[in-house]
Amino acid sequence: MKNVLLLVLIFSFNLVLSQNKIEIDSLLNEIAKTNDSKEISKTEPAKKIIEYKTKLLPTLADFFTDKTITNVKSECIGRNLTKGEIAIIIADRIELIIINYIGFYHQNCLMSTCENNTNLIEFYLPFIQSVGTEKFQEKYKLWLLSDERYKTILPEGYESERKIRKKEYEKAKLIIIETK
Repeated sequence: MKNVLLLVLIFSFNLVLSQNKIEIDSLLNEIAKTNDSKEISKTEPAKKIIEYKTKLLPTLADFFTDKTITNVKSECIGRNLTKGEIAIIIADRIELIIINYIGFYHQNCLMSTCENNTNLIEFYLPFIQSVGTEKFQEKYKLWLLSDERYKTILPEGYESERKIRKKEYEKAKLIIIETK
């Protein structure tokens, strides 16, 4: 009986994850119709993804390697973004991605960003592409599961996010321990 219950639980969990993935894919496709990268987070589909907070980050990370070219033009990097890059931007809007903390050391002495653009990670997209989006995705997913994620120094205003992340991390650790 215990095994049957476990199988039903696993099947239900996988069904929810696949529904999330299908929904995120659909929302990313809607965002991809936007013309300007500065408008990404203002779109209704992006707001819907962002509402889920950090719960969807692992699923969103699955899209980082999608190389489908979109209509979204980035003035900052001078080209259209890929669907994967849009996913990276949204993930950064949910929880700040600090490149150096996930294992890539990119020196930005001038603290440059894209002018008049709130997508902070957009400046780093060419760097991410140069090291390989697959490698970035792998390190990002490992970082999501790491204790280091909760020790990172976040900029002012992100402390409430840290508390939310810590609670979710503790819940995830309990789930992993319970399923072992």
